[in-house]
Amino acid sequence: MTDVRPALTSVLCYRDPRAAIAWLERAFGFELHMLIEGPEGRLLHVEMRLGESLLMVGQEWTENHRSPASLGGKNTQSVHIQLTSDLDAHCARARAAGAEILVEPATQPYGDRTYHCRDLEGHVWTVGQTVQEMTRADHEASGVKVLAWP
Repeated sequence: MTDVRPALTSVLCYRDPRAAIAWLERAFGFELHMLIEGPEGRLLHVEMRLGESLLMVGQEWTENHRSPASLGGKNTQSVHIQLTSDLDAHCARARAAGAEILVEPATQPYGDRTYHCRDLEGHVWTVGQTVQEMTRADHEASGVKVLAWP
């Protein structure tokens, strides 16, 4: 595992970040990478890894940095996990850990199998696995308009 940080990292606020750390390990397979604790046990910095990805977990720290649990379930973003295998088993693991499955696993027209869920404090997650590699021609043959393509 590398200690190089990705250029873009999500940071999620939780009312109970310690419970969130344990839940993210159990539900999604994240691993605790770094935890720095300050006076009186306050979490100052938490990094969790899933493969090459990094997620920071924090506590609510201002009126503008709150958990969805403190905002009536409102989210301004969702976090996406891209798997390389067994999305259905991942969904079953998340469900067993208490994730609310919002959209059951289904194969999408763009070649990914996805599901959507809500975590223990209301953050919305999407999880995908590419099950069919699609070309620009494949997309255009399906009737969609491709405006940009790598």
